Amino acid sequence: MITGLSFPNSATVRVPERLVLRGGRWTQIDLAVRYAQFSHSRAGTCLIDTGYSARVTSGTRSLPLTLYAAILRPRLTPLALPPACPKADTILLTHLHADHISALRDYPEAKLVADAAAAAHFLEAGDISRTRHGVFKELLPDDFRKRIVGLSTLAQIEAPFGLGPARDVFGDGEVLAVPLPGHMRGHTGYLFAKQPVPVLYAGDADWLARAIREDRSPRAPARWILDDPEAGRETAARLNAFAAAGGRVVLCHDPEPAE
Repeated sequence: MITGLSFPNSATVRVPERLVLRGGRWTQIDLAVRYAQFSHSRAGTCLIDTGYSARVTSGTRSLPLTLYAAILRPRLTPLALPPACPKADTILLTHLHADHISALRDYPEAKLVADAAAAAHFLEAGDISRTRHGVFKELLPDDFRKRIVGLSTLAQIEAPFGLGPARDVFGDGEVLAVPLPGHMRGHTGYLFAKQPVPVLYAGDADWLARAIREDRSPRAPARWILDDPEAGRETAARLNAFAAAGGRVVLCHDPEPAE
């Protein structure tokens, strides 16, 4: 059973709207950097991702991570982890970008659920390739690979509303891991299938829900970071179909309220 589902915002990042919405204004907007939090009757206190934390914004960091923070200038909120959630039993990962995993080292006892093949790909990549894809090994626990429960090891079922094949995270149909390719290798959304209104936390399937609804996903330079733009368009179509069928989509960065 799922209780206490919420989508706290760990930080804001200010960008021109036009950067994340094709044909948008040059006006600056504040993007959110969310994570999800909930309780599960068997898995305990659970998080989806960890948002930004002080490990990115301060302290001793590598030069690449220092430059990354200087360019994006995230501003942490009072809901940043780990202070906002000192203990977590299970952490589900959408992907490995720094704004989604920066507090992982603060939860050494948590079980981690992720796309193990994608994790292996980035762990085995060289430092330059990994940094180019926004993955910083210093943010990952030293035992990261050993602690991962791979999504491919979980039972496969069909997600509702046309979302396609998914993995049953806890074996009870409450939370389904749904592949949402396009943004990054291994990018995964998590569907809360048994809520009164099914909720899909779609991570970085796009930056703005409006971009998905209006087919206005950004072009360069935001498009340059995408792993597979064509797959991203197909993912957007699935999300629109899911919403049209009565589901609710929550994105990590959308300024629109998530509650």
